[in-house]
Amino acid sequence: MKSGWQYNLGIYLLVIMVVVGLLIIFIPRSEGPEEIPISQVYEMAQGGELEKIVIEGDTLHVTASNGSEYISYKEADSSIIDNIKPEWGVLVEVKPVGFNWGGLLANILPLVVIGIFLFFLFSQAKGVNNQAMNFGRSTARMVKGGTPKVTFDDVAGIDEAKQDVAEVVEFLKHREKFQKLGARIPRGILLIGPPGTGKTLLAKAIAGEAGVSFFSISGSEFVEMFVGVGASRVRSLFEDAKRNSPSIIFIDEIDAVGRHRGAGLGGGHDEREQTLNQILVEMDGFETNTNVIVIAATNRPDILDPALLRPGRFDRRIVIDLPDINGREAILKIHVRGKSLAPSVNLESLAKETAGFSGADLANLVNEAAILAARRNQNAIEMADLEEAMERVIAGPERRSRRISPKEKEITAYHEAGHALVARLLPNTDPVHKISIIARGMSLGHTLQLPSEDRYLLTYSHYHDMIATYLGGRVAEELIFGEISTGAAQDIKEATVLANKMVTEYGMSRKLGPRTFGNRQEPVFLGREIVEQRDYGDKVANLIDDEVNGIIREGEEVARRLLEANKDRLKFIAERLIIEETLEGERLEAAFEGRVPPESPKPVEPEKEKPVKKPRPVLAPDLLQPGESPV
Repeated sequence: MKSGWQYNLGIYLLVIMVVVGLLIIFIPRSEGPEEIPISQVYEMAQGGELEKIVIEGDTLHVTASNGSEYISYKEADSSIIDNIKPEWGVLVEVKPVGFNWGGLLANILPLVVIGIFLFFLFSQAKGVNNQAMNFGRSTARMVKGGTPKVTFDDVAGIDEAKQDVAEVVEFLKHREKFQKLGARIPRGILLIGPPGTGKTLLAKAIAGEAGVSFFSISGSEFVEMFVGVGASRVRSLFEDAKRNSPSIIFIDEIDAVGRHRGAGLGGGHDEREQTLNQILVEMDGFETNTNVIVIAATNRPDILDPALLRPGRFDRRIVIDLPDINGREAILKIHVRGKSLAPSVNLESLAKETAGFSGADLANLVNEAAILAARRNQNAIEMADLEEAMERVIAGPERRSRRISPKEKEITAYHEAGHALVARLLPNTDPVHKISIIARGMSLGHTLQLPSEDRYLLTYSHYHDMIATYLGGRVAEELIFGEISTGAAQDIKEATVLANKMVTEYGMSRKLGPRTFGNRQEPVFLGREIVEQRDYGDKVANLIDDEVNGIIREGEEVARRLLEANKDRLKFIAERLIIEETLEGERLEAAFEGRVPPESPKPVEPEKEKPVKKPRPVLAPDLLQPGESPV
C-alpha cells in the first residue's frame, strides 16, 4: 500500500503533466517560414534574390537577400538545385540530417500524458477490482516457520493434550520414520473444550515446535454474501497450504460452517453447506505424502456434522478441559513472567482460590492485578492485588461511590451474614472465604465461597446444602426484619435452576426416579435458543413441579432452623459487617466464633445533624413598625 505522501506526489505530477499536455495540444503555435515551391527557389537564385540555401535532407531552408526566410522541399526533380551556378552569388550548404526531437516531443507527449492518466485511473480502482475479483482467495493469516513462535513451554495446564499432539510435531519433523513403518498421521485434529482453555494457543505451539508454516482462519471467514465464495476460499486455502508444506491449517470456531447439514433454510444450495462440502472434499483429497495437517477448534462438538468427524477427516479428538489446581498454578507462573512480584505472593494459594477459572481468566486476573498495582503506585504486585483482581473477575469492580442508606446497608449485612452462616454450619458446602457489603458489579454485597479442592462429582447432599445456602440470605431478612426484599431474586433463581436440574437431569427425585425429562435441542440457525420437546405427560409435569418445590422448601426449612438456632451469631456477624464492611481471614474466623479480634475498627457513630438556625423573614419596608429592623 502506498503511503500518503507518495499518493499525493503522484496526484500532483499527474495534474502537472495533464496541464502541460493540454497546453501543447491546444495552445496555437507561432507561424514558421513561408513555404515556396522549389522551382521558385531556382528562379529567385537566378534573379540574384537569394543569399543562402541550407539543404537538410529533403528540406531546404532558404534565406533571401532582403533577410526573408522561406522553406521548400525537394520534389522528384531535385536536379534544379544542382544547376544553381556559383556566379549567381548563392551560398549552398548541405547539413547532415539530425533527429527531430521537437517534432517527436510534440507528437508523443500528448500520448504519454494520456497513458499516465489512464494508469493512475486504473491504479486507483485496483483495490476495488482486486477485492471484487479476489473474493474467492483465502483470507487465512500465514505465519512462516522460523519466525518468533509459541512453543509447548508457553502452554500449561493441559499436559495430556500436549502429549497427544507431540506425535504430530514428530511427524512433521521426521515424516520418514512413520512412513517407513506404514503409519499415517491423522489428517485432522479436533480440539474440544470450553472458551479460554487454550485451544488456539495449543495449535500455535504445534506449529512453533515443528517449525512449519501456520495458516490461521476463523470458520466465519469462509462464508460471504456471494454464492460459492466459501468453497472457493477453502480450495485456495488448501492450495496455499500444499504449496508451503509441511504446514498446519488451523480453523477456529469450525462450528460456524461445520453444523449439521440438511437443516438449513436453503437446503443443499445453502452457502454454508457448500463450504462444508468443499472442506470434506479437500480433506479426503489429501495425498498420502502431503504434509498438511488440519487442526480445528470448537466448544460445540455436539452440533458438528457426522461426516466431518468420521475417520479419515478429523480422526483424533482432543478434549481440553478447565485446568486443575496444578494446571492453574503452572498457568499463573507463565503469566507472571516479566512481572515484579512481592514476597507475599503465593501462587499455590491463589491457584486453590481460583477453581473453575480458565487459562484466559487467569491471564486476565494477572493483568488486572498489575493494573491495580500500577494504579496504587506500587513497585511490585502484592497478594492483595491478585485477590482483588480475582474478585473483579468474578463479581466485577467495587462501586464505593454508590450511596446506600443505613437501612439498606443493614439489610444487606444480614442477608450476606445469612448466606455465610448457613454455609459455615452445613457440612457439604465450600468454605466461606470472604463476606463483603461493598457494592460490586450489579450486587450490593457478596459472599465468596472457594472450594478447597477440585470436584468432578457432586452428590445430592452437596446440592441440597447449596440450595439451603442460596436461601440463607432471604431467610435471615425475614427472621430479623419480619419481611423480605428484592435482594434475594438472583438467589431464588439459582436455587430454582439447581433444583430443576436435580429432578429433570440428574435423576435425584425420590418420586420420579432415575430418568431425565425433556428433549433439549438447539436448531441450527437459532443461535443459543433452546427448544425443549416434552417427552412426558401432564401428570408427570405436575410431579416435577411438586418435587422442585419440595426440594426448595426443604432447603429453606434447613436454613431457617440453622439461623433460628444461631440468631445471636447471625446478629454478631451482621454487626461486624456493618462496622468493617468486609470480613476475611482472621477477622472472618473471629466473627464466626463470636469474638472481636484485636485492633478491630470501632463503630463509627453517625454524625448528628446540627440544628440549622433559620433566618428571620425579611419584611418589606412598608410593613415595618416604627423602630423595627428589617431582619
